Amino acid sequence: MKTEKTGLIKCFLIILVLSACGCSSLPNKAAWPQYDSNPFVIQLNIPAPEDDKGSIIVEDLNGDGLKDYLVHIAAYGHYGKELWILKADIRISMDAEQKGLPGQQAPGLQAVDVDKDKKMDVLFLTQDSILHVVDAASGKEKWTAKPPIPKGTRRWEHQVVGNFRGRGDTDLLLQTTNADGHRSGRYLTAYAIEDLKNANYTPLWSMDNFLPCSHTAARLADIDGDGRDEVIGGSLVSPEGKILYQFPLASPSKYQQPHFDAVDIDDIRPDIPGLEVVIFEEGDFLQKDYKSHILVANSNGLIWKSTYQRREPQDGAVGDFDPEKAGLEIFNRHRGIGMAAEPIPKEKFPPDGYQKPFVFDAFGNIISDYSTKDMPPEWTPMGMQLCQTIHWTGSDKALIAATERTQRGRVAIFDAIGGKVLFYLKDEKADRLHVADVSGDWREEMVILNGNVLHIYHNRQPNPNPNRPRLWQKQHYRRNKMTWNYSTN
Repeated sequence: MKTEKTGLIKCFLIILVLSACGCSSLPNKAAWPQYDSNPFVIQLNIPAPEDDKGSIIVEDLNGDGLKDYLVHIAAYGHYGKELWILKADIRISMDAEQKGLPGQQAPGLQAVDVDKDKKMDVLFLTQDSILHVVDAASGKEKWTAKPPIPKGTRRWEHQVVGNFRGRGDTDLLLQTTNADGHRSGRYLTAYAIEDLKNANYTPLWSMDNFLPCSHTAARLADIDGDGRDEVIGGSLVSPEGKILYQFPLASPSKYQQPHFDAVDIDDIRPDIPGLEVVIFEEGDFLQKDYKSHILVANSNGLIWKSTYQRREPQDGAVGDFDPEKAGLEIFNRHRGIGMAAEPIPKEKFPPDGYQKPFVFDAFGNIISDYSTKDMPPEWTPMGMQLCQTIHWTGSDKALIAATERTQRGRVAIFDAIGGKVLFYLKDEKADRLHVADVSGDWREEMVILNGNVLHIYHNRQPNPNPNRPRLWQKQHYRRNKMTWNYSTN
């Protein structure tokens, strides 16, 4: 195994070379070290999770040029050294509709250099609505703020660092839900972070009519390419806090409000400037004429809307799943029957109960339709969950990584077109699954939380295209890895 000292020496030499060249970013050629062991194992000195609260993000926390790990509210270096653990009543939740944001599997914290001192900061909310900013390398608190909460709410529940003023990641979006009944994260307030630091609680803007995803918090991305972030959900909101577009969603009777389970952001249609947003709408099957929909739009309006055999797309992923087709494809994870917390044994599983994933091309045409019944024999008939696009092979073709639809599930990588399993972790018991490029060769790794141990898996095969620009250089990739959420429904 490479030692931490060896990695630091390599990183130091890289920085010296870049400094001599006058470069401000890492070159395309892979310079981050790959782990020698597979999986690379990091023992965590924190309790194993007991539910779906909290998750994983990766970022360079200590400035050594290597990606590190934030798990709940503990920080570990790239090679497993404990950086810090905080004891704080961090604001996380499992069920956004009943308990408020951030919702299932959401990270509940951010890691960004918000004061531009070239040192990473970690931001999180505690249950008392206090925003905490700590030094990412040491965990030492730098400052706190307690902005007022909107009328009709209990507390601030979620925070996302963004760029609304065109000054880099120096702004903060706060979000919360109504205090009672079916919780909906419709309250948004944007601040300049330096104002919060100075206890100036005059917002950049505020709104109480944002249309949120039902299971997750707001996302940010620069979808129109002007260098500033829009707020992404069922509403697309400008950097100034104005609704640019609202998806035309129905109002199922059981919710009395529009309801969608997942949202994704990417450049689905390269022939259209900017990025596109995908909404995976949940239908109410009690209504005979009501269908679930997949909708694609940008800040200029709806691009297309489609449905397929009344199948509910409860989760989804976007990627170049078929490189021979123009644009990106949209994988839809069908619900199947039952819930993840209530697995049904195979001997009692109904033949028509399997999930039936389906895939749209960039223009709304169905190109693939199959069933999860052909998954490996040990795999639960309940199907899959936590579906994420993964760049695993180094080729143009993207794949899907997912866990079993159960608590502490097995993990597999499969072809989104047809469902063939390509990489299978039969003995894993994943509490969390996160996909990100942590080894720096453009390909992505799987970061799995198994109890209180991290397992990081990489592709053992040589990378056929190691000189590609790193995925982290894409602004929307960084944003997606800062504010991700994957449904476990």
